[in-house]
Amino acid sequence: QVQLAESGGGLVQAGGSLRLSCAGSGSILRFNAMRWYRQAPGKQRELVAVITPGGNTNYADSVKGRFAISRDNAVNTVYLQMNSLKPEDTGVYYCNLAGHDYWGQGTQVTVSS
Repeated sequence: QVQLAESGGGLVQAGGSLRLSCAGSGSILRFNAMRWYRQAPGKQRELVAVITPGGNTNYADSVKGRFAISRDNAVNTVYLQMNSLKPEDTGVYYCNLAGHDYWGQGTQVTVSS
């Protein structure tokens, strides 16, 4: 059983930055792609960023150039650095072990205008 725990969310003004963390139990994370999703109120969950075991990354068009996903396999943690935040980035952010139905509890990000 893999457990994921997100942290780092909060309230920030537009233009600000946050760094989210996703800590996983066990070493399985280092062998799998990891994804960050977000879900805004009343909307479907959407994929924000992906990182492969080798460190290749991919982003939703809406966050390209502003967000950066990274991983530290030594501590089984994936990060999401979010810069130039916009009100439309508001939502609950979740990490996911790609190809598996393992999710954290989510961390709330609120960006005020």
